[in-house]
Order: sequence, then structure tokens, then C-alpha cells
Amino acid sequence: MSLIVALSCVLAALSASGYALASSRASVATTPRLSDWPEFGLNPQRTDATDETTGITAANVGHLHLRTVALPGTVDSSAIYVHQASVGGARHNVAIVTTEYGITLAIDADSGRILWRFVPPGIAAWRGSAQITTASPIVDASHTYVYAASPNGLVHKLSLAGGREQAGWPARITPAPHTEKLTASLNIAGDDLLATTGGYYGDAPPYVGHIVAVSLASGRIEHVFNTLCANRARIINPATCSASDSAILSRAGPVVEPGAKRVLIATGNAPYNGTTDFGDSVIELTLPDLKLRQVYTPTDQARLNTGDLDLGSGSPALLPGNLVWIAGKDGLQRVLKLAALDGYPPGSRPRTGGQLQTLSTPGGQQVFTTPAVWRRLLFVADGGGTSAYRVSGHGLHPLWQNSTPGSSPIVAGGLLYVYNPSGGAITAYQPTSGHAITTLAAASGHWNSPIVVDGHLIEPTGDANDHLLTGSLVIYSTR
Repeated sequence: MSLIVALSCVLAALSASGYALASSRASVATTPRLSDWPEFGLNPQRTDATDETTGITAANVGHLHLRTVALPGTVDSSAIYVHQASVGGARHNVAIVTTEYGITLAIDADSGRILWRFVPPGIAAWRGSAQITTASPIVDASHTYVYAASPNGLVHKLSLAGGREQAGWPARITPAPHTEKLTASLNIAGDDLLATTGGYYGDAPPYVGHIVAVSLASGRIEHVFNTLCANRARIINPATCSASDSAILSRAGPVVEPGAKRVLIATGNAPYNGTTDFGDSVIELTLPDLKLRQVYTPTDQARLNTGDLDLGSGSPALLPGNLVWIAGKDGLQRVLKLAALDGYPPGSRPRTGGQLQTLSTPGGQQVFTTPAVWRRLLFVADGGGTSAYRVSGHGLHPLWQNSTPGSSPIVAGGLLYVYNPSGGAITAYQPTSGHAITTLAAASGHWNSPIVVDGHLIEPTGDANDHLLTGSLVIYSTR
């Protein structure tokens, strides 16, 4: 018998005996490493989850090296990350953040050194005021440009190599930056940047939540959908609309469906009439033209509107089985059918209701977070707890729950990470059991959420509503 044949027989016997022949080892060896985190939620679908390895494991997550970077403001959002980016003529592992007053910084994640900073012209007019942004930046697929928001209603296109504004930019997405806030994170679909508007703390009118498609190349406004006065397909002065509010305020903002042919957004308090006004609704639009396709609106929309119970404070999430999740300030989670958000095919007369399932939020509290969707599991956090659910059939089935508050959770490298903004700590969990592996110290915060990539756990801290001119970025690393 040849050596090869003999080895084959031994391997077959081991496999038949249930030893699985080191298949898990082979799986680990072939699993790609996550080297980039280019946008809020990791991808255009905002899943906040990946099976790729990160260099951080259950064995070493409790032994990471801490570095705290001082910032010129508060990053009330999440960082993005590019592996071995060319910056200033050298290669760096770069974390990029935008402060509440629109200062965008590129930071060497290995040393904590600030490599460049972009300060929006005219910042003195709003620095220290309530005019802020909480939008996370985004890097393009070529890792050449960074797109970032500033509180004066502009979106900037910056070179990753040095932070310089590009020709034809910035793009103005609102004429009323004192009342229309760039709240939600930026996204990209095809050749367009997707940006949205909301309102400021206190809901001071007038503002109209709208989504804008901006040409990545030229900075030209391509398409607009207004969630109030929707018959006007252009950027409007909100004072000229008969209705106000309908903020697009969720952390995820526009959620691009696979294939980049459609996008979901959710709105907050405002009137609803099913034709021109879509307060407290989940809205599906076609891409790239931003045409209305279908809408979900709760039957008690009028109560949500009068009670300041924004449906759209939470982010729409795409679930397995062609389902959609949404939760808001009324403490309820709703599961919808993507093919018929209100229970009827797209193109039908809009109706209220139609959800497949309704259940309480983890702590029974308001939701301002984006969930993580990993395989067939959903992870949700609010101000009163964190929960895991299994997606099966037409709904969610509770898997585990605890009373630890959280911002937007993420799953990376086989671990679940949740930042507790009130307690000021990041907990790493075993996703399927909810077993807490370790808790890492961090300052308190607000809407900030972590990313875990390339051997780094990166967490901004602080609350933009404090209007501070200083802040910090926590970086835990394996090296």
C-alpha cells in the first residue's frame, strides 16, 4: 500500500469516527481577516456584523493594550478604519472620525498620532453652539476619498492621503442648517453618496427630513426625496412646506438593500397622509432615483406624533427571510415583510398597520440604536438592556436578555461587543449564550458605538449635546 493511500485510509477512518479531521482548524485558517471598516454598520446594509477574523478573540480580548487619543471635540458616532492607507506618503492603519462641529481627523490606530485634520471653513460661527452633526463619515471603495458632514449643511469630499477638499465640493444638502441637522451616518449606493437630514434636540421647526443622492464624482445633487411635501422632488426651504419635522434621525440613516436597487429610511414625528406626508414611517425608495415604492406606518401614528414617540429613532434592519425590523421611542419592536411593508404589494394604496409581529424592546425603553444582524440572530440594545433573538419563520424568538444598556451592538470575529454609554464600558459577549467574557473600561457617551477590526477595538466617547470642544477616542489593540 502506498503512503498516500495509507494516509487516505487513516483520514477516512478518523472522519468516520467523528473526529471531523481538523475541519475547524482548516476553517479558521481559511477565514479571511477583517482589515477595513469603511462605514457605519460595516456595509451598506448596516448589518454591524461579520464572520471574518479581527485578531481579537475570546482568549485575548481581556488582555488588550489601551491607548486614549485626545480629540478637538466629541465624536458622537462611530469611527471608520482603513488598513495600510497611504497617508502623507507612508502606509498607516487609519481610524477616521468626525467631531460634533465637523472636524474630521485621520488617526494612526497603532500610535494614536493624528495624521491630518480637516476643519470646515467658517467653523467659528457654530463651534460651541447647539449646531452639531452626529453623522459617521464613509470612505469610498477605492480608499481614495473620505466623505464627511459638517453642521453648516455641507458634505465634504476629502482625500484620504491628506484631508484636502476636492474640486466641486462640498455639496449642500440643506439650505437651513440651523434647523435641519445632519444626524444620520452617510452611505454609498452605486455612484452616489446618500445623505439625510433630521432636526436638532428639542425639535425646533421648521425642518423636513429628506434624503439626497449626491454624485460621488462631481458633488452634484442627483435626486431628492422629501418625507414631507414629497411631491417636491428637490431640496426645499423647510419654511415653504406646510408641514414640519419627520426627521431621519436613526444612526444608520439610509439602509441600502442588497443589489443597491432600493433603500430604506425611517422617519420621526410629523403628519402622515399617505401621499405627501410620511411622519413616523418606514419608507422604501428605488435607487438611484429615490422614487417612493412602499411605506409602513403604524395604525397609532397620530399618537406617536403627538406623544413625541418617533418610530424612526431606531434604524431599519434587514433580517433573514426578507423581513425588516424597526423599533422606536414607544418601546416596541416591529417585524415587517420586506415585499409588502404594510401587508399589501408595492403600488397599492398606502394603508397603516400590516406588521407581522410586535414585541417589547429589551429594557422596555426608547430605542436610538442600530441592531446587529449576524447569521439568523438579531442583537438589540436600548437604555435598559441588551437582547438576542433568533429569526425564524415570520418573527423573532428570544434567545437571551440582560439588563446592561447599550448603544449599537456589533458582532466581529465571533464576539458580540456592546458599549454602555451610561456606564462607560465595553462588554464582549459570547453571542449565542450572552455570556460576558470581559468588560473594558471607557468613558461615558451617548450614541457612540464601537468598531472591531484589524486587531483594534475603537470606541469614541462623550455626548455631543454637551457641546464640548474636547473629547477622546479609546483604542484597545492586540499590539
